[in-house]
Amino acid sequence: MSIDRHWTLGGKLALVAAPFALLALGAIAALVWMAWQLDGGAAAVNEAGRMRMQAYRLVLSAAGGETPELRRGIDAFDRSLRLLRQGDPERPLFVPWDDTVRGRFSGVEQDWARFRHRLVAATSPSTDASLDAEADAFVSRIDAFVTGIESHMARWTALMYLLQVATMALAVLGTAVLLYVGYLFVLEPVGLLKQAIRRVQGGDLGARVEVTSTDEFGTLAEGFNTMAGQLQSMYRNLESRVREKTGELEEKRERLESLYEVTKLLNDATSLEQAAEGFTASIARIARADGVALRWSDEANRRYLMLASLGLPQAMTEAEHCLMAGECHCGSPSAPPGVRVIPIRTMEPARMRHCAQAGFETVVSVPIRMQERLMGEVDLFFHARVEVEEAERSLLEALAAHLAGAMESLRINSLELEAAVSQERVFLARELHDSIAQSLAFLKIQVQLMRDAIASGDAEQVQYVLGEIDTGVRESYGDVRELLMHFRTRANTEDIEPALLTTLRKFEHQTGLKATLQMGAEGMPLAPDMQIQVLHIVQEALSNVRKHARAGQVWLDVQQRPQWRVEVRDDGVGFANETGTPDETHVGLRIMAERAERLGARFEVISTPGRGTSIVLTLPPPRASVATAAPAAARPLAA
Repeated sequence: MSIDRHWTLGGKLALVAAPFALLALGAIAALVWMAWQLDGGAAAVNEAGRMRMQAYRLVLSAAGGETPELRRGIDAFDRSLRLLRQGDPERPLFVPWDDTVRGRFSGVEQDWARFRHRLVAATSPSTDASLDAEADAFVSRIDAFVTGIESHMARWTALMYLLQVATMALAVLGTAVLLYVGYLFVLEPVGLLKQAIRRVQGGDLGARVEVTSTDEFGTLAEGFNTMAGQLQSMYRNLESRVREKTGELEEKRERLESLYEVTKLLNDATSLEQAAEGFTASIARIARADGVALRWSDEANRRYLMLASLGLPQAMTEAEHCLMAGECHCGSPSAPPGVRVIPIRTMEPARMRHCAQAGFETVVSVPIRMQERLMGEVDLFFHARVEVEEAERSLLEALAAHLAGAMESLRINSLELEAAVSQERVFLARELHDSIAQSLAFLKIQVQLMRDAIASGDAEQVQYVLGEIDTGVRESYGDVRELLMHFRTRANTEDIEPALLTTLRKFEHQTGLKATLQMGAEGMPLAPDMQIQVLHIVQEALSNVRKHARAGQVWLDVQQRPQWRVEVRDDGVGFANETGTPDETHVGLRIMAERAERLGARFEVISTPGRGTSIVLTLPPPRASVATAAPAAARPLAA
């Protein structure tokens, strides 16, 4: 079957189905017409059969002398002839004319004319005996006419049966042709599309459908091929983008691992040398450098000291252990900020001779900056020419920033440790000077008096001086024990109350005096360094009570809200304090006042002769407060 590629699917199906449809319609129309002809012929046969009965009835009427009845019969017979000749428009009644039927009908009309004349002329049956014979001859003429009609109808009936069989054959043939055309034009393209779709679903994006026509399925095949091509292109692009993104993610992962590794290394470092050596090894592995030099600059950026190196020749390390600014391209504080790539062979040979002698081709200089201050630089040495990408620049600068922060933290920690040690030394010197040193000076004087008494032979003076020396030694021993107690007592990081309780227990054990601690409403805890200072002030106040107050009981009241207030009260002898501030003669009070000044606290001394003394320390207000709690009851301490 020839397929017109310029026809649509509907046009093709219509072209195939149209002949069968026209033939079927023609057959149906022919069958309808034949059925109508057969109905008309059957009606004509019936009408002709009625004419036979009318003929015999007319013979009977003529024989009986019934003139009115005869006339009505003749009129009815005439109407029947006209009806057969002209047909009935109101119902299917007509004669299927052909030459035989038409000749026989003409014979019937001629015989009727003679027979009618004979009926009208007949007077009686007895006188006209030949009328019956004429009637029989006339009826036989009508029978011949009916037989002609029936023969014609029999031919139409056979033809109609033949046409029905042909219509059935046409229907079968048309169905077969339409099925074949449907398979060829519809099912086969759909099957090809289905196979191609399954291949695409299976991952074969190269599947295509052969375009054999330009109908709807051809357009669909072209659209499928275009879609498959776009999917294949997108998949290829997606694969490349996935590989690209995977590479970027891998690069970022490596960068994060590098940052984490260096951060952990620097956080775990306890010294500058450990941090420098660990950073040098890490950045050499991360940057894949053949050699690394970590240089630290002085405050004026005039000299660069090599803290650590890796992969450099010993001669180069010794020669560049300390570089002056501008002596080499590496140590250049005036260089622009950011990572610099220095090609060794194209630079001034005199300034890069050590690098060239070591066989290096490229130096990548990474400045170490803390905000705007240049602290040093990291120099990466390569035997080949290299270029640093933007991501690598960012990573190297981030690593250098971490190193700068770690170095600064180590420096600050070192300064804080040094300050803490210095502060402890100053405190220890002050304590020794204000207590033991004075006692030792007193003992030195007493020893000289002892020598003078022994030399003069004054036994009474010797015993008196010996008693003074014994008293001084006891006081010095007490001062030493008290000083050791001060250094061994430490505050809790969350609450100062346990440390205060420990201090009061030691005081009770040393003096035998009853001491009571009362804590007020809970508030924000003190910082550990502030707790230590408060505890030392309390210890110094208790030491003054032990030495000078001659008290019978001591109270320690602590109020936490709205701000910390610590008061040490005793019922001792007191003293006159008109100015309210400790003078040079009250060493312990002066020490407590200095500590309070460092805390930014208010220090008050309230004393009345004979009525005891109160030492009040009021700390600055805290920045935040916590939920209040019910005041704690006074808790007396067991001796």
